Amino acid sequence: MTNAVGTRAVFGVIVPSTNTVVEHDYWRAGLPGIAYRAGSMYIPDPAMGDDADFQALLVQIRASIDTAVRDALTAEPDRMVMGMSAETFWGGVDGNAAFEQRLRDRTGLPVTTGASSCRAALHELGCRRIAVFSPYQPIADREVGRFFTEAGFDVAAVTGLRCPTAMDIAKVGPERLRAVVAALDSPDVQAIVQVGTNLSFVALADELEVELGKPVVAINAATLWHALREHGIDDRVAGAGRLLREH
Repeated sequence: MTNAVGTRAVFGVIVPSTNTVVEHDYWRAGLPGIAYRAGSMYIPDPAMGDDADFQALLVQIRASIDTAVRDALTAEPDRMVMGMSAETFWGGVDGNAAFEQRLRDRTGLPVTTGASSCRAALHELGCRRIAVFSPYQPIADREVGRFFTEAGFDVAAVTGLRCPTAMDIAKVGPERLRAVVAALDSPDVQAIVQVGTNLSFVALADELEVELGKPVVAINAATLWHALREHGIDDRVAGAGRLLREH
């Protein structure tokens, strides 16, 4: 439901309690009349240093997501946006579809997820062969690769940064991100895709698109784009990549 600060839309945004980047990226876009209400998933143990840790982190997310959604719903949002990505890729295309349906059933609202947003963005940009990077461990990277492959993309590579904790994701600097993108890029790769919403990559992705001459899709830009366009809002945003600037 719109209000004095969200005169065009209020988006509920579900984020892990360890995440400091999603809301920053959304507010930085400076969209007039768009407001955000975050619902926080409590993460008491942020370790993700190996596959077992990462699975335990997902257990925490699954245990707390209903409470986060409940809290966000009290602001009467018009749409739910998942400001977390790993869970939205889990189980491939069918897993994502089931996850979205559970949220629609729970909220009665339209839903934007990272996986579906990236898929829609790549279709919009006309890219099929992609390379992907994440802050994750191998167990999660396999799920990311599975989703994109099942969605019909040719996945050249999926590289994980192997961040030891959920908070360390937000500490990854531009030098390391540039190096990862450089290692993934090749003439036959049509787009670079970044997943993991606590990585600060939107502004850098905008720079890299100019340098590489191809789309570089940051997941927070993709979810914001998807939420806006699906909601009938066509505002263009500078400094956040080709997707929000031109599509």
